[in-house]
Amino acid sequence: MGWGTELWDQYDNLATHTQKGIDFLERYGSFIRDRSAIEIEYAGKLRRLVKNYQPKKSKEDEENEFSSFQAFKCVLKEVADLAGQREVVAENLQLQVLQGISLLAKNLRDERKKSLNEGALLTQNLNSQIASLDRAKRNYEKAFREAEKSIDSYQKADADFNLSRAEVEKQRNNMNIRCNQSEDAKNEYANQLQKTNKLQQTHYETSLPEVFNRLQELDEKRTRGLKEFIKGAADVESAVAPIIARCLEGMVKAADSINEKEDSLKVIEKYQSGFQPPGDLPFEDLSKADSDTSNNSQNYTSTSGLNHLTAKGTTTQKLKKRVGIFGIFASNKNNLSTDGMKEDFSDLPPTQRRKKLAAKVHELQQKVSQEQAASEGLMKMKGVYEANSLLGDPRSVEEQLNESVTKLEKLRQELERYQKMLDQANSHTQHSPQANRVIQNGQRSSSLHNYRHSNGSSNHDHDDHGEDHPDHDAGSLSRSASESSVQQAQNGLNINNNGSSASPESGLGTSHTSLPGSGQGSTNDQPINDEMYYEADALQPLGTCKALYPFDATSEGSIPMSEGEELLVIELDQGDGWTRVRRLCSPSGWEEGFVPTSYIESTLYA
Repeated sequence: MGWGTELWDQYDNLATHTQKGIDFLERYGSFIRDRSAIEIEYAGKLRRLVKNYQPKKSKEDEENEFSSFQAFKCVLKEVADLAGQREVVAENLQLQVLQGISLLAKNLRDERKKSLNEGALLTQNLNSQIASLDRAKRNYEKAFREAEKSIDSYQKADADFNLSRAEVEKQRNNMNIRCNQSEDAKNEYANQLQKTNKLQQTHYETSLPEVFNRLQELDEKRTRGLKEFIKGAADVESAVAPIIARCLEGMVKAADSINEKEDSLKVIEKYQSGFQPPGDLPFEDLSKADSDTSNNSQNYTSTSGLNHLTAKGTTTQKLKKRVGIFGIFASNKNNLSTDGMKEDFSDLPPTQRRKKLAAKVHELQQKVSQEQAASEGLMKMKGVYEANSLLGDPRSVEEQLNESVTKLEKLRQELERYQKMLDQANSHTQHSPQANRVIQNGQRSSSLHNYRHSNGSSNHDHDDHGEDHPDHDAGSLSRSASESSVQQAQNGLNINNNGSSASPESGLGTSHTSLPGSGQGSTNDQPINDEMYYEADALQPLGTCKALYPFDATSEGSIPMSEGEELLVIELDQGDGWTRVRRLCSPSGWEEGFVPTSYIESTLYA
């Protein structure tokens, strides 16, 4: 059953119905447009929420040590990933659904207009033919009445004997003329009637049904398109459902990682002063001699001084010297560092002082290792230039080499000085049972979040007394290093693990390359080509990751990956939704870049 046969007389209703259908399709398009706007607004508010609650990075990042704080950062990262998926939904709705609706609605309007114009033309032709038939009929009726009237006049004239023969003959001729005109009008009427019937039959049986059938196909096409668009919108939502589920799993995993006992141990390690509890107050017997009273007063005074020292030691961390504007021109008599503490940290309690000294020693050891690698790289570069003058002028490296040697010597002297202070601090607290307990707690709690360091600096991870050195603010350092390495990769530099340092600490100024082979104490040195350059301050892998979904690199600094591919994690997500990874390209180099954190599953080293 079709519209052409069943609805042959419903031209106006079909025109109205098809117009309402197209309007409904466009209304659904407006719904998709508004929904996309809501998704974008929701994603923007989620990102603003993450930004407002993102913890500010301090120099020490003390709160980052606690598992609850780390879990909250993971939750913020997952919420940011959720915002990204909502943006993906909005973008796909606009590209895959909204554009299709707009294109279909435009095509349907054009086809409807064309079909209705054709139907209107057919109806106009039929009405014109019917009008011609009506005119022929009226002409026939008029001619027939005049013919009958002329016949009556002739018959009266022929019966009237008073009229002459000429008058009777005149009436006869008039009768014949009128009869002939009536016959011609009759034939014309018959001819128009035949044409009208034929045209009307063709109109209602062939021409107009074809138009109505096209309108039916047009309406079915609209209905079928709406069906596909609704399914497409659901498919867009389903496509991001696995990633959203992984984000929720990440939140649950972050919640499971919270360890209240571990946080309690870190609080002990953070605030324990290392002082002994105060002893019992002596009894002052006023009945004894004045000499005994004097001795007791002296003992009480010394004990009170100890108590005052203990109270001061437990609150020293909160009291920092305020440096005013006049302090710029004043002499630094107290040897204060940039954070308001003394350089030897003598204003801190014993345990906190040992931690600060150990962290300083570890920092200096890394700087010495980097500077030594940079110096070795410059020496090798100079040797290559001397062997082949076409590669460069050896004298151009002399100044940088001298600066590197001078800086290295200063760093070694400073390292030796802080190492002696650390040894002295350990020797003072080594014989105290409470201090031994502090050391054990510090080892147990600080070893929970340490990452692997590079081979060149792994020998300095423990001091002579077996203590672990606390980690520094690796977030900001690794971020700056990552931006530098990505910029170098864009400039066409080859990157390798065994390169020499090109960081700002290396003293190389604006130089970003060095000759290969200047390792940092690594035992995995490989033979390499002298014409290849490597980045010195290469980050050591923190773990591995597996690609859950394929990713095409569309932005600057990112690299593509295929589903199931395994990569090395060299920098964790800093809250922006990106993780820096490394792919081994050849035995002498690799490729680094950023990939979405929600697209990978990471496994960090212990």
